Amino acid sequence: MKMKRVLSLALAAAMTVTLAGCGSGGNENVPAAQETPAQEAGAKEQEPAGDAAQENAAGTTATAEGMPIVEEPITLTVLTTRWGNMGDSFKNNEFLVQLEQESNVKIEWQVQSLNDWGEQKGIMLAGGELPDIVFGNQTFNDADIINNQELFLPLDDLIDQYMPNYKKALEEMPDLKKVCTFPDGKMYSMGKNLPLRPRSCNQPIINKKWLDNLGLSVPTTIDELYEVLKAFKEQDANGNGDPNDEIPITGSKGLSMDLLNPFGITDLNGYKMLVNDDGSLTYYPTSEAYKEGLKWLNKLYAEGIIDPEAFTQDDTMQTAKRQDPNVSRVGFEYAWTEDSNFGQWSSEYEIIAPIKGSDGKAYTGGDVNGVSSIVRNEVMITKFCEHPDVAARWIDQFYTGEASIQNFWGGIGNVITKHEDGTYTLNDPPEGTSADSWYWDSSLRDFGPKYVSKDFEANVKLSAESGDGMKVEKSKIAEDTVTTPYPNVMFTNEENEERPTLVTDIDKYVESTRARWVTEGGIDEEWDAYVEQLNAMGLERLIQIYTDAYARYTE
Repeated sequence: MKMKRVLSLALAAAMTVTLAGCGSGGNENVPAAQETPAQEAGAKEQEPAGDAAQENAAGTTATAEGMPIVEEPITLTVLTTRWGNMGDSFKNNEFLVQLEQESNVKIEWQVQSLNDWGEQKGIMLAGGELPDIVFGNQTFNDADIINNQELFLPLDDLIDQYMPNYKKALEEMPDLKKVCTFPDGKMYSMGKNLPLRPRSCNQPIINKKWLDNLGLSVPTTIDELYEVLKAFKEQDANGNGDPNDEIPITGSKGLSMDLLNPFGITDLNGYKMLVNDDGSLTYYPTSEAYKEGLKWLNKLYAEGIIDPEAFTQDDTMQTAKRQDPNVSRVGFEYAWTEDSNFGQWSSEYEIIAPIKGSDGKAYTGGDVNGVSSIVRNEVMITKFCEHPDVAARWIDQFYTGEASIQNFWGGIGNVITKHEDGTYTLNDPPEGTSADSWYWDSSLRDFGPKYVSKDFEANVKLSAESGDGMKVEKSKIAEDTVTTPYPNVMFTNEENEERPTLVTDIDKYVESTRARWVTEGGIDEEWDAYVEQLNAMGLERLIQIYTDAYARYTE
């Protein structure tokens, strides 16, 4: 029976959204043969744990290596989060099913939707009782861990004793260890790197059929884009006889900040900080580029090019417009791929080259090393885990190439085909299903432990016609324009005590003024007072925190 504790805790909620990643390392390739996926992950790539198996406080003994992990079955609880209403179909992943059978470790999954996770997280942390293991960087962030450090185990000794696969990953990829090391020098979470990641994040996507219907060329500059969007609004671009049902640009509770890419503004990790060519930093909501970008958006809004409901409607309403069953209605936006947003109308859209701004340059959010290639806080073991040795050995099974690709895309025999020459290919998704949706249904996808070395990655062959392979191929059109992102830095305890309050108040003010300036105008008249108010709210201190954290990261 798990011990219950009630603690009085202060919750610092400063959620940082991340995307996906890439990596490097040693040779993990083995030919297709008799070993099952879980056997390979648990035995073939695992090295002896060194000391004899250690008996923990609850009396459970983890075996030293191989399968099973325990002689008598035990159950561990694992919490993870998912986007929207994705559910828990990932539990049917072939690797997870086989690992449970072979390891004698039964998993009780606790799946929470990120829609209301902020509130649920506060309740869970304040109550002071957590499951054994936590998966996913969106579940608990740096501030959650640092401000509730007594709830999470330091992992360094467990990694050293029970996790040869992850230990090898840290040695092969020093940046992974760097990213996962907290200010006190310890690791309280484990990270991931993802295979074959694109360099660019969201890219401009336009309805090519509308262009053809109106005899227009693909826009390449901000001025050309304006003329195209204006034509989309004023003419019957979708050809259904109704000149008023086209929506050139829409949004949900606001507009995508990617619309400001032509003005040099990109924000991969959500910090609102730009890394300039000389290594200096700029808080872009007080920059002249941001000001000019909002004036441009106000022009679009005033002329009806931007959906008047963009700042009030929710995701469901936006999706209904993107995927109207009768006709395509949206002309232009930034997205991961065409099929990620437009459903049955996806074939009408295509990714185009980044739009050039008034300076003649194009800018794209992303990372030259692969989008969010290394991420921490993917796995935590909590103080409530009665079998930390077993938990560590179980988690370590995920840190092989074959295990990782199955937990990123889907199981071998379903989403992935393993060939006799040791290579792997991704199968096409079922008809009517996007590849990305299929991957999320079939695996843990972006969340949870993964490590794919460069040598193993070379054996994974993606199709350029669908899914991640298509994204990698289409990302190439923007590779030369990818900016340097402000990295996923680690903040000190003191910084994490200050930053959440500063970010909450400042972001709320920035977003409310942005909505007003886009819909009503007035940015020139109000700009100086806006900057003065931000400074009064502590912006200079927030920028100093970001500057100090960046300096530590780059050192």
